[in-house]
Parts: sequence; C-alpha cells; structure tokens
Amino acid sequence: MGDPRTSGSWRGESERGGAPLRVLQQTDTVLIIDKPAGLPVHAGPRGGRSLEDFLPALAFGKRRLPQPAHRLDTDTSGCLVLGRTKPALAELGALFAAGRARKTYWAVVAGGPAAQSGRIDLPLRKVSSAAAGWRMEPHPEGQPALTRWRVKGRGEGLAWLELRPETGRTHQLRVHCASQGWPILGDPLYGKACPAGLHLLARAIVLPLASPIEATAPVPEALRPAFRACGWKEE
Repeated sequence: MGDPRTSGSWRGESERGGAPLRVLQQTDTVLIIDKPAGLPVHAGPRGGRSLEDFLPALAFGKRRLPQPAHRLDTDTSGCLVLGRTKPALAELGALFAAGRARKTYWAVVAGGPAAQSGRIDLPLRKVSSAAAGWRMEPHPEGQPALTRWRVKGRGEGLAWLELRPETGRTHQLRVHCASQGWPILGDPLYGKACPAGLHLLARAIVLPLASPIEATAPVPEALRPAFRACGWKEE
C-alpha cells in the first residue's frame, strides 16, 4: 500500500479541550490518526461533533473521504486507522476481521493483578434496560473474547498494564479488567469516573500489509499523572 511516512500535521480540533487530530502515519491509501478522548468516531443520534466532521480535512486532496477501518470507544484515545481508498478500506477491514492487526493498549487500573502477566478468556454479551441503558457483561453464551496482559509498572493502589486484545469486542478491555477486580481508572460504566477521564490509550498498532505500517500514540496530557505514578517516564 505504499511506503509509510510520518506526519505531524492536522486539520481541525475536537470539541473537547481543543485536542488536535494528529496524523501519526500517512500513505497514499492509509491514515493512522491520534484520536482524542471525547470524540466519537461516528455521529450519534443526539448530534454533537464526531470524527465524521473532520473527514473532509483529512482527505488531503483525495476526492473520496477516508473512512475508519475499525472501532475505538469515544472515551478512548490513540491510534485509529482509516482507509483512503475503497480497496484499501476493504483490505484493512479484512485484516481487522481476521485479527491480524496487532493492537497494543496501555491502561492504568485501580488495584491491579498479583501476577506480572496473564490472559483473560471471558465471553461477552450486550445487555440493555430502559433504566440503565446498554453495557457489556461477561456471559458464557456471549461472543468469545480474549485479552493478554502484562504489568509495566505499579504505583500506590494503581497498576500500569499493557493490554493486547486478540478479539475486538465492544468495551472488551474495560469489562475484562473490571471482571478481574481491577477496573480501568476513570471508567464511568465499569468502575468509577474521575476528572481526567478513562485511562485507556490505544498505544500502538502494526498493520502487516505488503508494506507494513505501524504507529505509536503519545500519552495524553490528562493521563500522564497516573502513568507517572506507576513508573512511566516522559517520552
């Protein structure tokens, strides 16, 4: 799909906090952007800004607007892949569907595991009610969901985890961590909200295409105090 090149350019700001939509990698057919937390990928029924508002600015001269090749929660920041052509979007979609895109997340969790590494193999299903809305829950009849994790650092009452999802279920990392007794810091659905927001970052991605593409997203400013408390050093 062409040789990747890094670009620090961006065209527009998100509604929350004026965070830039930085382009991490760009080729003729693929974009990887650093999506800020608080910006939905798709427009919702209640309106408000979404990534769709910025797609014309991310076209960079192409007639066809780039389109997301996978999902990223509104509250999650970091690497998001977009296809710039119809064939590229189809190839990327197949890559994600087959689980071949290598995704790495960083999270700060409350408490933390006793071990240094492990895996969570826990099926998930969607549930909803008029009173509480929808959420995901572990259930033996749910869809298979597998997450591998390892501890990168620890702080007082906190742990910094590297998470590698081998499936792409909605809210998978959030539910999996909460199910083990160490919810992700700032998770209003499966843990406890905090002013800095959800401490989950789509840190890196590797796309094993004919010409492989990879990108790494920086730790957002709002999340840095908690990561520092667990031993993270400024980049």
